[in-house]
Amino acid sequence: MTSQAPPRSIHQLFDLTGRTAIVTGGGTHLGTAFAESLAELGAHVYIASRRRELCLEVAEQFRDRGLQVTGLGCDATDEGQVAAAVGQVMADHGRLDIMVANAGGHRTTRHPPDGPLDEFYAAFEMNLVSTYVCAQEAAKAMLPAGRGSIITIGSIGSRLAMNPRTYTPRFQRSGAPYLATKAGVPNLTRALAAEWGERGINVNCICLGQIPPPGVDPEQVEIFRTMNALQRTGVPQDVKGAVALLASDAGAWITGQEIMVDAGWSIW
Repeated sequence: MTSQAPPRSIHQLFDLTGRTAIVTGGGTHLGTAFAESLAELGAHVYIASRRRELCLEVAEQFRDRGLQVTGLGCDATDEGQVAAAVGQVMADHGRLDIMVANAGGHRTTRHPPDGPLDEFYAAFEMNLVSTYVCAQEAAKAMLPAGRGSIITIGSIGSRLAMNPRTYTPRFQRSGAPYLATKAGVPNLTRALAAEWGERGINVNCICLGQIPPPGVDPEQVEIFRTMNALQRTGVPQDVKGAVALLASDAGAWITGQEIMVDAGWSIW
């Protein structure tokens, strides 16, 4: 099908005024940056995580800046809780335009061959199950409207193994379960893009490089810096452009893609 839309300026293409978004894991670090980006472009953003009180506090800080942000409590691995979060957005606004399935993580205490199996199951739930649940519940709201953007979050570990020799003993590096489950996120993204593309939903994956949170060992931060092509440490604002592109009409002709936002770590 070919359609001719009236020309719009680049500012109009990125404008999210009147749209709504959910960002899971939105109360800390990169989730907060994703939420900030969408809210600054005019969207009403709901930040959701298991840490409800934190989300409420962060949302209030955003509102103090004039941004439209609401905090929610939501376990992204629980279908009922995600459905309730989507339901609240629909009740408040009658539409859900953007889902950023950011919630994820790892719990690594020992590495192969001594890696506990329960840590593998936990990584599977945190990274793949949560992404699948959030995408499905968002799609249920988006499909009747024939529009929407679902953004999943991968990692350089979606594509690469991590060299154990590049981590200091003080840093809790991601283990094989995290890498394996994050590797599934881009292909899940492609599968969902194939399922829903004809019905107006774009599904894309942002694979992030090392953006250390506060408190990480400075020696480890310096190692991360020297391992990327740009030779600088990543900061949360470095993720804002990619999510803005994929959530807005500026990225309307992009779907099923895996975008590396990693300062060139993955090019060598």
